[in-house]
Amino acid sequence: MQTEAHVYALAVSASVLLSFYPFLMVMISFCRDVLHSPAAVNAINLALGDFFAGEAGEFLVRNLQSWMVPQLHVTSMLLLLFTANGIFEPLEVALNRAWGVKENRSYLKNQLISLGLIFLCGGLALISLMLTASVSSVSGSLVFKIAAVPVSMLALFLVYWLLPNRKIDPRRVIPVAVIVGVALEVLKYVNILLAPMLTEKLKNEYQIFRFSVTILLWSFASAMIVLAGAHWTARQDQQDPLS
Repeated sequence: MQTEAHVYALAVSASVLLSFYPFLMVMISFCRDVLHSPAAVNAINLALGDFFAGEAGEFLVRNLQSWMVPQLHVTSMLLLLFTANGIFEPLEVALNRAWGVKENRSYLKNQLISLGLIFLCGGLALISLMLTASVSSVSGSLVFKIAAVPVSMLALFLVYWLLPNRKIDPRRVIPVAVIVGVALEVLKYVNILLAPMLTEKLKNEYQIFRFSVTILLWSFASAMIVLAGAHWTARQDQQDPLS
């Protein structure tokens, strides 16, 4: 509930907004040009519609069609991934603060760790997408919903474990990764319930920027949940006499 937690969450959500399209463009072009899997590209659209309900989801899917994404080149892929890993810079600072770490990594070390996490988390996302693509379109949505939760939990575990600038016992972060993963899944259904009202409100107040604001707001809410999990784990660690 401290003010700085909101500052960190806002910085993370702003980075998500900047990273959102570059990361998706890499994923779509990789599935299309390297894996040659139209079904995996369709699974990305399915994921977007699952995470963003209503008009926002329709807008994102409509503007991220495969034919609108340029052909994948190594140089462009690296540049896009470099842009996408910006989310981990404010997140590391926030996690370090939660764990009481006074010194952050240098910018170069942070970027190297971030790039590694991008590849790890992106690889997990690809596994989920390929699993969804391997089944029929009728059951694909159900398979994605089932696979998305453990994939999210594993990605959260990697972030909680590897991103802070200190050694952390992986057993400390397994429970919080599971709890936060479930909480983020619940938040997704809250989004579905609030989408009609929120869309109308943002349409009146932000006009053409409403979809960007939608990404920003839900990223902020997600970041607050992720930071709350980190704070809870760090506090438990400090109270444990064996730590």
